[in-house]
Amino acid sequence: MEFNDLPGNYREMRLLPYKKDLGYSYVFGLFPVIELADNLPSALFRIVTSSRLSESNRKLLAEKTESLGLAVTEDDRAIERLSPKENCFAIGVFRKFEAAADTERDHVVLVDPADKGNLGNIIRSAVAFGIKDVVLVGRPADLFDPHTVRASMGAIFRVRPSFYGSFDEYAASFPRRQYYPFMLKGRPMEDAVPRRDSPVSLIFGNESSGLDDSFLSVGEPLRIGQTDEVDSLNLTVAAGIAMHWLAFSEPSRGERK
Repeated sequence: MEFNDLPGNYREMRLLPYKKDLGYSYVFGLFPVIELADNLPSALFRIVTSSRLSESNRKLLAEKTESLGLAVTEDDRAIERLSPKENCFAIGVFRKFEAAADTERDHVVLVDPADKGNLGNIIRSAVAFGIKDVVLVGRPADLFDPHTVRASMGAIFRVRPSFYGSFDEYAASFPRRQYYPFMLKGRPMEDAVPRRDSPVSLIFGNESSGLDDSFLSVGEPLRIGQTDEVDSLNLTVAAGIAMHWLAFSEPSRGERK
């Protein structure tokens, strides 16, 4: 895992309201903070709590962070200044991170996803279906915006996010894979069985425009069966269905152990 560089005094520096160009971000709420401490402690560098945090939860946080050498500080003004919600009792401050996608594992590939909530929910579903590599292509929504982090319910700290300027750049880095672009012009997913001769990449496009026709020549394009009463499925729903298909379909020959 690689982390953003921060000033040498980053453990004591004044925390600013979130902006995309900051090298750090926030996770709001006790449960997501614990997820961060449990799964990516090397990114966590400060925890701020409200005076309204219960004594039992304060003790729980102290137990979680004792081995990390982190102080849990109480600062109602910082909570009020940084959190968009009145009922926030704990904030975790973490350095932004990325990781090289695992060549031997399945990937979820998102091309220009625009909605932060969708992005966070897809990450949560990916973890639920055992996929830890989330690849963001083009100009995606901000992965580290607190809205994205919150939508993931802490699952963001369980994945390896990677970033590519274009799909061609990504494909050149991972040439020996089974590619499944999900698009309306694909063959029915219900008639397809995921191959397991090599790792799989499930590919999804932008919420409004989907994947363009160039993806018809990428791997095996698939579409999810539905009635004609709606134009298409929400991106989060489509990604969840596709990940379930990959996780639970009887694989074709060459299943990887």
